[in-house]
Amino acid sequence: MKASETLPNDESAANETALHRAVDTTPAFIHTGRPDGYLDYFNRGWLDFFGKSLEEVCGWRWTEVVHPEDVATLVQKWHAAVASGEPLEVESRVRRADGSYRAFLHRKVPLRDEHGNIVKWFGSSIDIEDRKCAEQRMAEKAGELERSEFYLREGERLAHMGSWSLRPDGIFDYWSPETFVIFDFDPSKGIPTLTQWLAVLHHNDRDLLAKTIDKMFREGARCDVRYWVNHPKKGKRMMHSTGEPVLEDSKVTRLIGNTLDITEHENALEEIRRLKDELHKENIVLREEINSTSMFEEVLGTSSALQRVLALAAKVAPTDSTVLIMGETGTGKELIARAIHKRSKRAERSFVGVNCAAIPSSLIMSELFGHEKGAFTGAVQRRLGRFELAEGGTLFLDEVGDLPAETQIALLRVLQEHEFERVGGTGMLRCDVRVISATNRDLHSAIAAGSFRSDLFYRLNVFPIELPPLRERKEDIPILVNYFVNRYAKRAGKKIESIQKKSLEALEEYSWPGNVRELQNVIERSLIVVDTDEFSVDKNWLSREFQSSPRSSRISTQQEQIEAALAQTKGKVSGRQGAAAILGIPASTLESKIRTLRINKHAYKGA
Repeated sequence: MKASETLPNDESAANETALHRAVDTTPAFIHTGRPDGYLDYFNRGWLDFFGKSLEEVCGWRWTEVVHPEDVATLVQKWHAAVASGEPLEVESRVRRADGSYRAFLHRKVPLRDEHGNIVKWFGSSIDIEDRKCAEQRMAEKAGELERSEFYLREGERLAHMGSWSLRPDGIFDYWSPETFVIFDFDPSKGIPTLTQWLAVLHHNDRDLLAKTIDKMFREGARCDVRYWVNHPKKGKRMMHSTGEPVLEDSKVTRLIGNTLDITEHENALEEIRRLKDELHKENIVLREEINSTSMFEEVLGTSSALQRVLALAAKVAPTDSTVLIMGETGTGKELIARAIHKRSKRAERSFVGVNCAAIPSSLIMSELFGHEKGAFTGAVQRRLGRFELAEGGTLFLDEVGDLPAETQIALLRVLQEHEFERVGGTGMLRCDVRVISATNRDLHSAIAAGSFRSDLFYRLNVFPIELPPLRERKEDIPILVNYFVNRYAKRAGKKIESIQKKSLEALEEYSWPGNVRELQNVIERSLIVVDTDEFSVDKNWLSREFQSSPRSSRISTQQEQIEAALAQTKGKVSGRQGAAAILGIPASTLESKIRTLRINKHAYKGA
């Protein structure tokens, strides 16, 4: 009803009572207010939503259930509407009984008496959370995968709901303003008759609606029906109407109900179904790709050092323990992390990796924990962080030793409390994520230097796994060479029958500072230029500064350097004043060398 339309005084109370009875049974969310704006009625939908009685709701501050970010706008527009007497339309998020929020579109219109005075405010609210979520999912998916075809077209036009009252003689004695909009009737020409209204329905549904209305008047039955309307401007639209008979002296005196245009809602549900199908298909493809590639392709081998690592990975995989993988660059830390995830109870959920050293310190918080729209320059929309994307699965933090101090504090809180806050956000979010981290740095030295928190280290180091460098498991080199030669020969379309003995010996003698990754690159490079069916390697491609001298002299020189450093530090390996710092290598690497060379570091403590 327009602000200028009136209701007779003697019918206002009856209409209000009848309207309350109708809206109390509708699945929609309805409320009414006094002329001063004070809310005095909430229908059953709202009461169930809040988990409160009508007496409790009418006596509270309703702003307490509105999301804090939406209160100011909602209150401002509501006060303006009460002051001007004009209809109101506004969105806000409302908290339900379980503490979660749902997005709603609220519409409020004034009802006036014959003098033009507002006697009541009528409000209807439509739950638009599912559509909002659908739009958000599409936007996030498109942003993550950089595929513009997955962007959902933002819905500018919101769903409308109208209420009405129908007499037995086929005359509608009440239509809300939204009802006119839904069916495209001109309010200036008055409320249409039942016959005029039925004329705009799709011809297949007219008889159904006419029979339904007749049954409601004859039997006092309630209706809940969907049907199609031929809208002159918008084309074919799907409507959902619910109606309730009003009985007086056991006789139906009128039908009161509401109509909701659910076209967008149905389209959104269809889009969600399509999106779920797309995600399901993509998930299958990704899993097939992962399963088609060995999870241990860069850590193949039979050496005892490698087998110890794989045994530890197999033991920790079924648990939820936090794992810290240590090792030099190129030893396969991420593949070990993926293998642990694949063999865990979280294998059906996401494995999300992030290289902490590759992200600027100013953006790492946003990358891990996400941000709200407007949190900083360039934050044009809400973005989920890696913790949210990994919900229920595994988050792999590569090069965790490079995290800035502020991020270390936030990460420590997640590990301790299982909750975090988006950048620019105001509420804490719970998370269920297993964290596997990796580093090629000596974290003990970083702690001693004050660049890494000791409490975070102990949270990450629940189950440590140290990957041996390739030079400490050289018996695996022939296996790796054979694997990579076959792999890259197939890609290059070449057939390799044998591997040159001298080349294999050179590869075995080389110290491999870049580990398996360097070996992989050398073999791929060699296969590009090889012209025969015998694989060979140009020795000049092996970095001269790392090339090995004869084994005996190399071991002797290396042992002397380590022993000299231990003597200088009195047996101390790690820390700023430790032997590892003097030699310029990670403490874990030095410890491994001490074991390999059988050096008794304890003998130097009293030196």
